[in-house]
Amino acid sequence: MSQQTAAPGEYRITNPATGEVVATYPSTTDAELEQALAAATAAHRGWSRSATATQRGALVRRVAELHRERREEFADAIVTEMGKPRAAALGEVDFAADIYEYYADRAEELTRDQPIDLLGGEGTAVVRRASLGPLLGIMPWNFPYYQVARFAGPNVVVGNTILLKHAPQCPRSAELVHRAFADAAGELGAPEGVYTDVRISTDQAAAVIADPRVQGVSLTGSERAGAAVAEVAGRNLKKVALELGGSDPFVLLSTDDLDAVVEAAAAARLDNTGQSCNAAKRFIVVEDLHDAFVEKLAAVFEAQTTGDPTAEDTDLGPLSSLAAAERLAAQVDRAVAQGATVVTGGTRDGAFYAPTVLTGVTAGNDAYHEELFGPVAVVHSVRDEDAAVELANDTPYGLGSYVWTTDADQAQRVADRIEAGMVFVNCVLADSPELPFGGIKRSGTGREMGTLAVEEFVNKKLVRTAG
Repeated sequence: MSQQTAAPGEYRITNPATGEVVATYPSTTDAELEQALAAATAAHRGWSRSATATQRGALVRRVAELHRERREEFADAIVTEMGKPRAAALGEVDFAADIYEYYADRAEELTRDQPIDLLGGEGTAVVRRASLGPLLGIMPWNFPYYQVARFAGPNVVVGNTILLKHAPQCPRSAELVHRAFADAAGELGAPEGVYTDVRISTDQAAAVIADPRVQGVSLTGSERAGAAVAEVAGRNLKKVALELGGSDPFVLLSTDDLDAVVEAAAAARLDNTGQSCNAAKRFIVVEDLHDAFVEKLAAVFEAQTTGDPTAEDTDLGPLSSLAAAERLAAQVDRAVAQGATVVTGGTRDGAFYAPTVLTGVTAGNDAYHEELFGPVAVVHSVRDEDAAVELANDTPYGLGSYVWTTDADQAQRVADRIEAGMVFVNCVLADSPELPFGGIKRSGTGREMGTLAVEEFVNKKLVRTAG
């Protein structure tokens, strides 16, 4: 299977399962980009500032409803664009709708004044959350709806307006979200400039960040992209939020049901065909459970159905592109050349990559510190809790983590010691709209989802009134 490579800056849909170029979308011209910037600025100065939190919440609620009403069309788009199995695609659409509804339900609560108890003197003091203005969002291909929802939902409720640059391989899903916002705005009397999809190049994105009308930028993507965006934002003194890569540890210290833990481990690694920044990627298992864990995990991986993402019985689809599969294969081949052992998998067929279990990845192996973005699990053996925590923290990343133990005190102790933005104890795939999402170290800065998301791009304005 061969796949054509899109020209730099081009927005092209290439079905990764077939290699077929489905559609090519025109890029946004500089003149169109200026119109979008002007519209976002006008929408913020007008409707966003004059509308109440309840009115802004109503817009976000209608966007959620349109996601549900159009879920089949939305799902079809990402199955074709990035190979997500259809059941998972429908689940992502529903989760995005849940996120919008979460912020719509709490619009007043999340934006109300926060009183401050004065230590002395008369009068009152409050912190008032005021919108900043137009924001640029730069979103990745792996969760085309969920990623947008967790950025756009809280920021529209706060009163910011959105310019959204999606991944070049996802123009159809980006267009569908834009149309949902535009239709909701038309129904409720809000301007279309509250949310605008822009198909722009890297150079145009840098110009947008530098534009004085734009007040901040949020990126979810690679470490390289995050560093480039942060550099431009820093030069222009703009607030930036970064959600970057991860190599999350899954620490298994004890269990009464190894089969259940293995099923959870497989789910945590193979979700989205392994293409998730906060997937469990490094499995750190105490010595007395290691061999049985590896054997059982390999069996679960071998039982997965890999194939046509439109088929109802498909567990894993292709990777997002032929290039992504080739990149993952090269990483695994290099890991093996440097001493790792392939327990199962390790083969590629076009953009499809077999679920793979690696052991023997030591500190001298490139895969020890790399992020493997696909269905590849690296399993380590450790002697005890201290060794497990040391290995878990021996990574440049710090996004999520997983701790499995029958000892409740140990669970909390290890959770405290792990260097990560999130720790999930005895559970996986437990994300929810009310839970903050984000990391530390080279996994980024800032938080999305939950109540913390509204704090990222807002003016926490002190209003002190004399008595």
